[in-house]
Amino acid sequence: MREPVDLRRQRILAAVQARGTARVRDLADELQVSVVTVRRDVEELTREGRLRRGHGVVRSTLPAQEAPAREAADGDRVAVVVPERHSYLTETLHGARTVLEEAGVRLALHIAPQAAGAERPLVERALADGARGLLLAPRWNSLAVEEADHAWLSGLQVPTVLMERRPRRGSAPHLLDSVCSDHWYGAHLAVEHLVELGHRRIVFATRDDSPTARTLRSALAEIAGAHPLVEEWAWALSTPESGPEGPYSADETAELPVLLHKTGASAVVLHGDVDALMIVQRLAAEGGRVPRDCSVVAYDDVVAGLATPPLTAVSPPRAEVGRIAAELLLRRLRESAPGPTRRVELLPRLMVRGSTRRVDTADGDVGDTGAEPGTIPSNE
Repeated sequence: MREPVDLRRQRILAAVQARGTARVRDLADELQVSVVTVRRDVEELTREGRLRRGHGVVRSTLPAQEAPAREAADGDRVAVVVPERHSYLTETLHGARTVLEEAGVRLALHIAPQAAGAERPLVERALADGARGLLLAPRWNSLAVEEADHAWLSGLQVPTVLMERRPRRGSAPHLLDSVCSDHWYGAHLAVEHLVELGHRRIVFATRDDSPTARTLRSALAEIAGAHPLVEEWAWALSTPESGPEGPYSADETAELPVLLHKTGASAVVLHGDVDALMIVQRLAAEGGRVPRDCSVVAYDDVVAGLATPPLTAVSPPRAEVGRIAAELLLRRLRESAPGPTRRVELLPRLMVRGSTRRVDTADGDVGDTGAEPGTIPSNE
């Protein structure tokens, strides 16, 4: 999902003001946009008198005494730990970073490799370097890995906020602050959208290797199982490598085209975007047409809009999760006495695009959704 121009320019301005000077190429890498895009933004901010341009660098126009203080002697003020190669959390990270930099708080990013318990040594290193607060998104690809982290997480002595992670009720780290998307509501949006279009048989294909994936699987099963208009539904792994928990039944590891045919399903909900794009490509290679033969809803909306056709998708508020988590952490750092634990839930949206269409349940004909691409249904 493309970031609004004004927001991107605010982030550029905050980054430059926090450092005094920044390279254009570094800004492009951090914002995940092209160098040309950053140059255009910098030119506009320069015309407004908010930045000064140099050869490949950008400088703040604030006098030295107005620039956010950088207390090197104190080490890193706040550490952020996220999993490597996790595109979903990239936007969350940017949301947090914008808030912290605007507040003049130093940030150190730590990337956890794909290994059980990888976050703990990074957190210990950050604390040794002087971090006064933590924003964490542990990978937790299985329940066993999550439970193994409970003891050290509950023993942290600095303000800590979990992003898109919520420990199970009653567990030791249940008292940690957390900011999450309401994935039950996201599942509700997907099912209701398809049912309103006349789909009565639906396949759900999700990952099973993160707290989000497990929550989403459970929510889809609960909602579809209780829905009076859903005649049949089935769940399967979106890809064989996306489910470390197991064991799974034959249907739960079946190829999606096979399961769609077996259940007579006319729609599928997939977590996440890349897996949804792959199944659309596979259906096309086998002569299937999306949405005429099968409606597809993706879950994540990181790259869903770039598909052909653009995919209808549930879009969690990724950047807002990071922003609110950072604001909560700053509040904790400034409190004279600790307040009650805060658990914040934000509602996803449904972005209706070209991969879902109406089904006439009487004769199986397919029609238009009745919504313009990119619109949000009125039931939100």
